[in-house]
Amino acid sequence: MLWGGGVDIASIVRCEPMELPMQTLNNLSRSLIALEPASTLIAVIEMSLSSWLVAGIVPGIERQPLKKLAADESALLRLLHRWREEAEKAGCRIARIVVAFEAGRDGFWLARWLKARSIEAHVIHAASVAVSREHRRAKTDRLDAELLKRAFLGWLRGERNHCKVVAIPTLKDEDAKRPSRERESLVGEQSRIVNRMKAALIRLGIRGFNPKLKRAAGRLDSLRTPEGEPIPPNTLAELRRDMERRRLISNQIRQIEEARLKHFEQAPNDGPHAMVRLLARVIGVGIETADMLVHEVLSRNMHDRRAIARYAGLTGSPDESGRKRREKGLARSGNGRVRRGMVQLAWRFLTYQKESALAQWYRARTENARAARKPMIVALARKLLIALWRFVWQGVVPDGVVLRPAQ
Repeated sequence: MLWGGGVDIASIVRCEPMELPMQTLNNLSRSLIALEPASTLIAVIEMSLSSWLVAGIVPGIERQPLKKLAADESALLRLLHRWREEAEKAGCRIARIVVAFEAGRDGFWLARWLKARSIEAHVIHAASVAVSREHRRAKTDRLDAELLKRAFLGWLRGERNHCKVVAIPTLKDEDAKRPSRERESLVGEQSRIVNRMKAALIRLGIRGFNPKLKRAAGRLDSLRTPEGEPIPPNTLAELRRDMERRRLISNQIRQIEEARLKHFEQAPNDGPHAMVRLLARVIGVGIETADMLVHEVLSRNMHDRRAIARYAGLTGSPDESGRKRREKGLARSGNGRVRRGMVQLAWRFLTYQKESALAQWYRARTENARAARKPMIVALARKLLIALWRFVWQGVVPDGVVLRPAQ
């Protein structure tokens, strides 16, 4: 079976050495299509929850139209067709309609909808559009649309660093990320409930009670404060409701995990599933971490190791001006889930893969400098992510890493 540009998953699962396929240059940093202003209709959308402000550049029309619409994709399509008709009446034949908007609450559905109707659509990373650095500047939808239009024009001309365009995932790719993200949210909510229950008991002087035990609900009535008093009725009712909520969340987490394992059993050789199974063979990497890494980063078509590190937000942010040179820490401009997961995995890696080359590299640099442990764990996380990327795409096992037997 082939995965992502001709990679044979069967040979990867057997960990046979293979070369990464020839990567084609994507068009995310700049447009590779030559811009023909006389035949290209350009529109940018400043989107909000209730309305859309559409700014256009119409060939043959001196004015640059600006139209406010309701949040309706059909109205947007009618507007684009009307502008095309105006351009053709002015003697310009429109061969290309290009639409761009910032990534935000609406996600990518509009881009997919427009592409299905033969309109070229792009989604711009909102933080990549340069704005004025004045202390207090005017900010309106009209001004934002003009900034977005200028940045997008530079991108269309093929110039770099005007703005960054993000990859538009398919609906299936977006849906595949939901179980891992939902589980992460539920685990955090469960921890908040448990901490709230413990805090309520500690305020009464009750310690050592574990609300996560199966029989914890039945023990609430027998708990006593240091004064020998039972738990007050309102606090007791609150604790019971929290326990029911925690039990419900725990069941939902279990349902997500069982459904995921069921999908793995039904389609074990599916591209992402095969990657997850392969990654889970590394001792210290569990199914949850493997699933998150595959769907968030490893299944994406990345150019090289630098692109992998940048996407995870594990690169530095230097601050240099004249003689002043300092490092401000992680850029944090990438995927926060991948960054947090990789830092946690790096600490586990030191426990479960002590004889690996990466673990020995870390120990050699922190043995006599304990203050450098936290900065170096980020470097280890970056190296580990690159090693795992090569492992799932090329079948190159990191030096000294122990794998579980193939199943």
